[in-house]
Amino acid sequence: MKSGEQLPRSDPRGGRGGWRAALFIIVVSLFERIGFSGVEGNLITYLSGPLGMSTAAAAAGANAWSGTVLVLPLVGALAADSRLGRYRAVLLAGVLYLLSLGMLTVSSMLQTSQPHPRSCHGTATACSSAPSTPSPARLTFFYAALYLLALAQGFHKPCSEAMGADQFDPTARASRSSYFNWFHFSISWGYAIAATAVTYVQENVGWTVGFAACWAIMVVYLVVFLLGTGTYRAEKPVDGSSFAQLFEKFTFSRKVVGTDTQRLLMGEPEEGKGFLVKLLPIWLSSLVFATAIAQITTLFTKQGSTMYRSIGGLVVPPAALQSFVSITYITLVPVYDRALVPLVRRLTGHPSGITTLQRVGAGMAMSCVTMAIAALVEAKRLRVAADAGLLDRLDITVPMSLWWLVPQYVLIGLAEVFTCIGLEEFFYDQVPDALRSVGLALSLSILGVGNYASSALVAAIDWVTTRGGGESWFSDNLNRAHLDYFYWLLSGLAVLEVVVFLYFAKRYVYRNKCEQ
Repeated sequence: MKSGEQLPRSDPRGGRGGWRAALFIIVVSLFERIGFSGVEGNLITYLSGPLGMSTAAAAAGANAWSGTVLVLPLVGALAADSRLGRYRAVLLAGVLYLLSLGMLTVSSMLQTSQPHPRSCHGTATACSSAPSTPSPARLTFFYAALYLLALAQGFHKPCSEAMGADQFDPTARASRSSYFNWFHFSISWGYAIAATAVTYVQENVGWTVGFAACWAIMVVYLVVFLLGTGTYRAEKPVDGSSFAQLFEKFTFSRKVVGTDTQRLLMGEPEEGKGFLVKLLPIWLSSLVFATAIAQITTLFTKQGSTMYRSIGGLVVPPAALQSFVSITYITLVPVYDRALVPLVRRLTGHPSGITTLQRVGAGMAMSCVTMAIAALVEAKRLRVAADAGLLDRLDITVPMSLWWLVPQYVLIGLAEVFTCIGLEEFFYDQVPDALRSVGLALSLSILGVGNYASSALVAAIDWVTTRGGGESWFSDNLNRAHLDYFYWLLSGLAVLEVVVFLYFAKRYVYRNKCEQ
């Protein structure tokens, strides 16, 4: 096979494509989520623990990295759709995953004097040791590994999901829509396993063992993907354009050569504008939602670290509560796909029950309620800490159960089932057929920019609230911080976002008229 070629497109009637091939992608993505989320879900704990960062710095650092994770898919998607092809992009992701996770494992082995979680949380005893500050060389090595992991995700996420959807004929709209639901059902199991088993190993056995386990899981990911090679129906790259040429064409230039290329890059000629311009209002009006859900792996986790977490002799890692987002997916997706969609389909006549933008809007409305509830719970935690006289006792956990945080995780999961899956299906459908990986990357970039926005907002509020010697909303002493104020701010912004989104969604004209 020549450089730059993709596996030949095959007719599913000839034995390739369909649910059999899609199932390989679904299983592969399950293993990928376990390995990747084993790092992502507990990153703030590693940054503020072994690496000794402050709460604000750790949250900003984790948000910045998470933003990069979700913006880099644009790079991977452009490379795949222009030259590399989706199959080879996923293969490359597997290799990068093994390299980056191997480097993280080595990095954690070099890190010395880590505090033991059992002596810091869930009991009334003080921490037995403090983390040492890593040398600049070790810190550089750690961040090189971390951002190489982000690059691997950039190739895997849009290309694997688009490749799975490619297994269905364009006329099989109901099956393809169902695929997006079951894809997320599968990766939710990955998130749940990572948030419980992997984070437990990291905090109770050791970070080195935890990172090594993630590496081993990625070996399985690569093996399963290769086993499915004979079943895949793979799309060819656009037209052999280089990465730079394709990027310039669909991003900047409206002057293209050839009728086919014009139709591909600009949408239908009579629209008179590029598809990026058309999709931009939807993209922009989804950013507050992305900023809100960025708190799952940062401030929600830091909240949990201050609360009572013991169950018998077991100390629950605060990141384990992220599994409730996955549990919500696992519970709701089958109900949505097998019960709700058929019921609503009979009323609306739409193949998916409701349009993708209606689905997105419903999730956004739920996020407003989620952040309000998070604010109320945090306000209660602060009252409990004050009543117990623990405002300045960081060595003692607040006598309030970790399980008070469960509702906000469940509600954010409910919002994601509607908005995140809806956005992915929407952007996949609304870009030209040969740029489906780019479409999914655009939807992921919303979440990425949301993480950047969260990082910038945290930094700005931290600066404003500490001017003149005041207490930061994100103080290292969370018992004197005001995360509740921050959550109320996000809830208010989310209400405004829903209004703006509904305005643009009502006026949006779908590529396929049957989507209306």
